[in-house]
Amino acid sequence: MGGGSTRKFVLAGLGVAAVLAGGVSYLASGSPDGLDATTREGCTVDAAGEITGGSCIAQRAADHELGGSVLADYGVKGLDGSTGLAGLIGVVLTFAIGLGVFWLVRRRRAAAGAQAPAERVGAGN
Repeated sequence: MGGGSTRKFVLAGLGVAAVLAGGVSYLASGSPDGLDATTREGCTVDAAGEITGGSCIAQRAADHELGGSVLADYGVKGLDGSTGLAGLIGVVLTFAIGLGVFWLVRRRRAAAGAQAPAERVGAGN
């Protein structure tokens, strides 16, 4: 793959991820998923989704340390209906971190490659 086609491929992937995270996320169901439903088996739940009785795994659930952070609960704190925006922020952050890791690995390999021939020349003396 050439540099131009690689760049197009990465940008196309980033675009697809942005559309899925930013647009399709609005179509996601607000109902509990399979994991949530399974952890509530054996409990009585009221109309608001609060556990009122019984015995289930969900009763022992605790808040996460980052539960009050800006991007907690699939949204942006203080903005109602911000699931798509949170998804876009997640895509951008994930891409930036991945790009940084790949850049560091590439620099390290380039430095190791430049150092190896110099070591070989010195070894022959």
